Amino acid sequence: MKISIITATYNSASTLRDTMRSVLAQGYTDWEHIIVDGKSKDETVAIIREMEPQYGGRLRWVSETDRGLYDAMNKGISMATGDVVGILNSDDFYTSDSVLEKVATALSDPKLDAVYGDIHFVDSNDLSKCVRYYSSRYFSRWQMLMGYLPAHPSYYCRKKVYDMYGLFDLSMHIAADFEQLFRVIYIHRIATRYLPLDFVTMRTGGASTSGIKSHLRIIADHIYTYTKHGIHCGYVTDFLRYPCKVFEHAAYRVIKLMG
Repeated sequence: MKISIITATYNSASTLRDTMRSVLAQGYTDWEHIIVDGKSKDETVAIIREMEPQYGGRLRWVSETDRGLYDAMNKGISMATGDVVGILNSDDFYTSDSVLEKVATALSDPKLDAVYGDIHFVDSNDLSKCVRYYSSRYFSRWQMLMGYLPAHPSYYCRKKVYDMYGLFDLSMHIAADFEQLFRVIYIHRIATRYLPLDFVTMRTGGASTSGIKSHLRIIADHIYTYTKHGIHCGYVTDFLRYPCKVFEHAAYRVIKLMG
């Protein structure tokens, strides 16, 4: 089973080596890494070229102007030749060298369309310092009506699902990942399974992890998603996840202190 890993880059020179090294370190070897660069102005392309020989032909990349992150992801998915597709952001890296092996083992079940698991966030200045752990363990379809989704960086889906139900909606401002997962998981009800595994280590401060403006845009995109698919959910329902997230974060802090 071939796994296609999609990484979108733009001025990612400070973090991309960590991302690429974590792919190369995977024990499972039937994969391809597709890097879609948006015409970076820093040393991103130089790093890709520098590390390309280590891939033994399993790296494919382009550098050209695009319409942003989700356009780059769409390009990468369209380029993919694997049976399964996953997204690894350019400032993230795999938490262990067994992630792809466990994905492949789970998706050897032909009844499954996708798997997902956990991720954790770290301080950009101290990659060993976990500041938040995001678990998809208790995710259920109905929670998507409150704006929840499984951790997208841990989401690995069969390529045929994208072929059948479409890619990311580029009219979305910041939460096209929510709409795409809502479309396939809630509307089309693909078969998914949670894996009790920490997939990815993420640096804080990404496009959808910080700032009041970004959260307001996320809510607006969620409302657009519900309307697009004929679901009647309002701002109040979607906003409810924020008190829940505060509780989850506090509970994690308490558990960490007690442990």
